[in-house]
Amino acid sequence: MRHKYLKDVVSLSYNDSKCIGCGRCVEVCPHSVFEIVDKKARIADRDSCIECGGCAMNCRTNAIEVSAGVGCAAAVIFGWLTGKEFSCDSDSGCC
Repeated sequence: MRHKYLKDVVSLSYNDSKCIGCGRCVEVCPHSVFEIVDKKARIADRDSCIECGGCAMNCRTNAIEVSAGVGCAAAVIFGWLTGKEFSCDSDSGCC
């Protein structure tokens, strides 16, 4: 079973015109967000992204951007770690 976070809230963006198909994003992503199709990366499961930033940090063509440690995924993880309620409203600084 694959773990899902909150639907359509991740800060991940991908520009396929910059992608050279090296596959590094596939290698470093702990949640299989990317796959290689026709010699280019493709987002396979956007809602599994935890915004760790590994894909963006390892993309040598800057085809991937993600605000690591921000957004609703960070709020959810913070809630899990602290046992507190999380909020994804605009006043909380995420999303």
